[in-house]
Amino acid sequence: METIIILVFVFGYLAITLEHSIKIDKLIPALVMMAVSWALISLGIDAFPQWFDSAKHTLMDNFGLLSHEEKTHLMEETLLHHLGKTAEILVFLLGAMTIVEIIDYFDGFSTIKNAVNFRSRKKLLWMFSILAFLLSAIIDNLTATIVLISILQKIVKNRDIRIWYAGLIIIAANAGGAWSPIGDVTTTMLWIGDKVSTGKLFIYLFIPSLLCMVVPTFVASFLKPFKGELEINEDDNKPKSKFSSTMLFLGLGAIVFVPVFKVITHLPPYVGMMLSLGVVAIFAEIYSNSKFAISAISSEEHNEDSNHSPVHHSLSRIELPSILFFLGILMAVAALESLGILFGFANTLQETMPMLNTELHSDGVSDLVVLLLGVGSAVIDNVPLVAASLGMFTESLDNELWHFIAYSAGTGGSMLIIGSAAGVVAMGMEKIDFFWYLKKISWLALLGFIVGAAAFMVTRSIF
Repeated sequence: METIIILVFVFGYLAITLEHSIKIDKLIPALVMMAVSWALISLGIDAFPQWFDSAKHTLMDNFGLLSHEEKTHLMEETLLHHLGKTAEILVFLLGAMTIVEIIDYFDGFSTIKNAVNFRSRKKLLWMFSILAFLLSAIIDNLTATIVLISILQKIVKNRDIRIWYAGLIIIAANAGGAWSPIGDVTTTMLWIGDKVSTGKLFIYLFIPSLLCMVVPTFVASFLKPFKGELEINEDDNKPKSKFSSTMLFLGLGAIVFVPVFKVITHLPPYVGMMLSLGVVAIFAEIYSNSKFAISAISSEEHNEDSNHSPVHHSLSRIELPSILFFLGILMAVAALESLGILFGFANTLQETMPMLNTELHSDGVSDLVVLLLGVGSAVIDNVPLVAASLGMFTESLDNELWHFIAYSAGTGGSMLIIGSAAGVVAMGMEKIDFFWYLKKISWLALLGFIVGAAAFMVTRSIF
């Protein structure tokens, strides 16, 4: 039965990676393999020789001695435990996405666009790279990429030049997301899972992530596409809403407040995100002169109000397919963890990888394993890779292994355009060709990844 569940996961994983070839959205195989995996566990619960206790993070010794009813009850408790941990991540992402959409409702990002008053291609490259690096740390790398490419489309007329900027934005956004607990889904998973803390994440990863952005940008600034001056689109230079700047800074400030709230209250991050969303929503409703109809009973008056409510408008625009994908993939990985499969795989890695002459972490995990995880995240999705690592390794909070995983998984995806959510969305927005990116941008991303990894190895020896 274990073999069948592994095969379900492998085929589901394959369908996710071949999303563009088979023309099936990746959320579908993710949800199917989640449901099938847990269904097989339920049907064959008596056939499994071991069970992984997620609370104690160790294999149970007496699982085979339990009765059928006890095993079923334990499975239900484990499923509920994993659903709760997954829901924390999903609710957190829903809140962050809604705040960003509220900012966009008031055209808050036009404030950034209006700051561009020069024509130098090199200056524009550095401006967008720095913005991507900083914004992705606040509003996550996926959203930062969408925002900046939308602004880029309004500024740069020539698409052949614009896709070069988009490529560097992908690298910078993924680098910026790695050092912030709210900058990338994988880093958020590690943060919510109590594997990394905000302070240590910054200390360990800011310099490596910065170099991962700066080195490719510096090298690219000498390339032909970034020499000379640009023909700028002369669009409206005034924000469409008088509250655009206010909502931009209010929204970004509310998201930044979330880690502070967690440190003060020790509550899960999604609680702080809901508080931030509530505060931003209050100002959004006041500024739009709309009635408070967030939880009103469905009626004709409510429906009319909802059409003008920035909150309802923003909720209708969030990326629900991405949320469902994360649900499917995280719960599917949880199925493998519960059967102790990931734990066994981790032991195998610990036994084989130390034979390679690379530095080892406290449990014998080689740096090479983590670097391969980064390369792997360029080929397949980094979310299940990090989810698997959570079930494989048992290090404590702020162990350097978790920070290296955060860096590798967060930045490694830049090496291929399909390797990160930022790359996939940029590919869709600008119709960037896979092989064009591989030829023109991938080597820059690889250069940044290697320099950043080397910098991490230096910083961890210092701290």
